[in-house]
Amino acid sequence: MPFRINLLFFAVFFLFSILIVRLGIVQIVNGESYKLEVEKTEDVTVSDPVPRGRMLDRHFNIIVDNVPKSAITYTNSNEKQQDMLEVAENLSLLIEQPVDKIREREKKDFWIMRNPDVAKEKITEEEWEEFENNERTDKELFQLQIDRITDEDLKGLSMEDLEVLAIFRELTSGYAFTKQIVKNEDVKPEEYAAVSENLAYLPGIDTTTDWDRTYNFGNTLKSVLGGITDSSEGLPKERLDYYLARDYSLNDRVGKSYLELQYEEVLHGQKAKEKVITKGGQLLGTETLTEGSRGKDLVLSVDMELQQKIEKIIEEEMIKAKNSGRTRLLDRAFVVLMDPYTGEVLTMAGKQLVRNKETGKQEMQDYALGTISSAYGVGSAVKGATVLTGFKTGAINQNTVFYDSPVKIRDTPLKSSWFNGSFQGNMSVLRALRKSSNVYMFKTAMAIGEGNYVYDQPLTLRNKRAFEDMRDGFSEFGLGVRTGIDLPNEIPGYIGQDRLPGKLLDLAIGQFDTYTPMQLAQYVSTIANGGYRIQPRMVKEIRESTIDGETLGPIIQEMQPTILNKLEMTENEIGIVKEGFRQVMNNPDGTAYRAFADAPYAPAGKTGTAEAFYDGPDRKKGDPLIPVMNLSLVAYAPYNNPEIAMSVVVPWAYEGESGHTANYDIGRRVLDTYFALKNDQSDPVKDESEDQ
Repeated sequence: MPFRINLLFFAVFFLFSILIVRLGIVQIVNGESYKLEVEKTEDVTVSDPVPRGRMLDRHFNIIVDNVPKSAITYTNSNEKQQDMLEVAENLSLLIEQPVDKIREREKKDFWIMRNPDVAKEKITEEEWEEFENNERTDKELFQLQIDRITDEDLKGLSMEDLEVLAIFRELTSGYAFTKQIVKNEDVKPEEYAAVSENLAYLPGIDTTTDWDRTYNFGNTLKSVLGGITDSSEGLPKERLDYYLARDYSLNDRVGKSYLELQYEEVLHGQKAKEKVITKGGQLLGTETLTEGSRGKDLVLSVDMELQQKIEKIIEEEMIKAKNSGRTRLLDRAFVVLMDPYTGEVLTMAGKQLVRNKETGKQEMQDYALGTISSAYGVGSAVKGATVLTGFKTGAINQNTVFYDSPVKIRDTPLKSSWFNGSFQGNMSVLRALRKSSNVYMFKTAMAIGEGNYVYDQPLTLRNKRAFEDMRDGFSEFGLGVRTGIDLPNEIPGYIGQDRLPGKLLDLAIGQFDTYTPMQLAQYVSTIANGGYRIQPRMVKEIRESTIDGETLGPIIQEMQPTILNKLEMTENEIGIVKEGFRQVMNNPDGTAYRAFADAPYAPAGKTGTAEAFYDGPDRKKGDPLIPVMNLSLVAYAPYNNPEIAMSVVVPWAYEGESGHTANYDIGRRVLDTYFALKNDQSDPVKDESEDQ
């Protein structure tokens, strides 16, 4: 007995000695460093988001604005996970939180938090021994627990548990000392009030005002305006480093498409910055570094009243065309209006018929985006570029005359003008443009390719760069290349890969490569303004935002016209094509004379009909190609002093050799509407009455 007591005393003495030595190390050896750690003050800079800038049309009508909405936020002050779970449990008693976004893995993690003892039983004694012997890591054990949680286990989570989890996942998803949105959708007034009254029992929780985008013109132009991420999406993964390097937070909402994306740094605004001061992990206070300012406003070049009127015209004419024969594949049409001297886009309209999956009925949807993201064979509308390319290469000149008779290359179908041989004779440049002679363009292409043509014999081209020469000439007008419009994801169109000599002839009449409606507008603008290819623009001005977010701020940047290139042709050569375009609409044998002869605004332009094959949404893989006709029209007015340029494209208009004239009908109504609206807007009597 005395031996055991002495042994116990010795053991106690030994343990106390170790404790005293350890305390000595802590207090004497490391005491100063621990003291400094406790007393250390840390400064953390955090930012609060601000509303985005607005978008307005050229007459300062608000297109896109911000609408305030109630929000519940959480700021993590380095709280422990258990403390955040307690906050989530208390908050779940006051608000309803959607649970549809919870992933299965999150449910399993939460189940382990709720059932730690049962979760331990998921690990066998042998596996625990392996862990103690360093044969398994704690991470591996945790994964085993996750893998062994069954569906029956998860069914044990009640709806109340899931609501707590839905809140908890929001609390843990943000940075320390940075506000994280817990709920900002459908926050009921009673929820907002209940949380506000109980903030003392909800550390880190706050009630505030958030914002959302609102569109004052509904779906008009919405596909081009673009969208923004919501608070749950935050920064897109594919551009995460880009935004983080520019002082964005993970949960910031940013533009994810088109104008919202293109002008993100302008619209995003300057976030308010605060310095958060902590000591020993405890919050001491905050210090304001910079006041936040809402994003800058974009004044677009678009006239929304004109845009809406033109969209209505497209819808009405499409419906009218659909009621004619052989139009089952017709489902879209486009119109672009552009200032030929500045590149400002006044209208960027597209409509598409889409079948509603629920009702089975076809509905008109906005497809303005299709003016830069879809391309089609446009036919004779490009013949102005063909003639001027012929001038540029020296293949033809202003006095060149070609005899219009069908062209026959061995083993290929007969190629002729649209009047199918009913007219044969000499064609000058002006007459070829006015009557839309295919043969004149074929022979121009042969001359560019230095071809040796004999009827019903193989066509050989001595100029091996004939296709490149033709396309280089077209590109100077913006055909077959990106126009440079201030929108992402513009396509250049399809470049035909076949280099058979006959395809060069097809290229000359717009039936080989494909072009976007925006390219056609840039092309005809280049002719209208005398040879300058101007970059199209959707944004006219950038303006400083105002405090009230309603009045118009001062101009920060006024966009200036950007000349991309100048045609390498003389004024007389361009003048020949302009005169040919004038005669198309003002000469009795012009192809568009019937539609535009009585137009009071003196238009000029070129029509187009292309033989194409249907490749739209109704074509399934393996289906045979269906021959269709694409309709197009390019124009400007007045021809002697152009102020507006236009392109109209109606793809897959009809099947067969003849059908409706939707390109003419749309084009005439569009130009009528533009000039009528212009006169109405400039009427001093009307303006005075509105002011009163």
